Amino acid sequence: MSLGQQLAPHLPFLRRYARALTGSQSHGDAYVRAALEAIVGAPDQFPRDVDPRLGLYRTFQAIWNSAQVEVDDAAAAAAGEAVAQARLAKIPSIARQALLLTAMEGFTTEDASYLIGEAPDQVEALVAEALTEIERQTRTEVLIIEDEPIIAMDIETIVRDLGHEVTGVAVTRDEAVAQAMARRPGLVLADIQLADDSSGIDAVKDILEKFSVPVIFITAFPERLLTGERPEPTFLITKPFQRSTVKAAIAQALFFDEATVPA
Repeated sequence: MSLGQQLAPHLPFLRRYARALTGSQSHGDAYVRAALEAIVGAPDQFPRDVDPRLGLYRTFQAIWNSAQVEVDDAAAAAAGEAVAQARLAKIPSIARQALLLTAMEGFTTEDASYLIGEAPDQVEALVAEALTEIERQTRTEVLIIEDEPIIAMDIETIVRDLGHEVTGVAVTRDEAVAQAMARRPGLVLADIQLADDSSGIDAVKDILEKFSVPVIFITAFPERLLTGERPEPTFLITKPFQRSTVKAAIAQALFFDEATVPA
């Protein structure tokens, strides 16, 4: 099997990580392209002594930590970076990397240690540091769009445990839009398939036509939303999810949200 064939299944998830890390679709994708170009340009330098997924992320980390890449949507990237810089004075980028690699991407502490070049116990400390500071800075109100009661209750508990307030739980597209208009949320957590066979994607599109708000999609089929063939979500959680994954996604989505930047 060629190196390209080995890496292909992992690319959608690397793109998810890159977008969550940068807070921008275009910015994240630009870093992924740069990593792939580096692999194509020097395939003999690709790490062969580790799992291909680990090697792929290792290459991405090297690009992320050593270079700035060209971004198609420069204005959006600049806006995201401006918001990030308002927080980065207190949260080192490496702490966010440790958080996302372990909680969202599912790497072990040892793997994350390899990827970011820190000792395993330091990785754990960085994760705790990132969560504590991001949570402190990003209190907001959250709308949950989810038609499965048990999952909705679980998400609501996670959200409240993080110190956020839940504005409501909607189970259909129409309910979601109505609740968002009645009480504007600072974050939306949206399932894809809803109770009346309506779409959470359509609900989010309707809401975004009215006002801007960070959105995290929840789906059992993330590859359907990471095809590269249509507008894609910046933040994406895969079902079944871990509580730590939801916490990490919420923290990172709000990290880049201008409305929650402290004065």
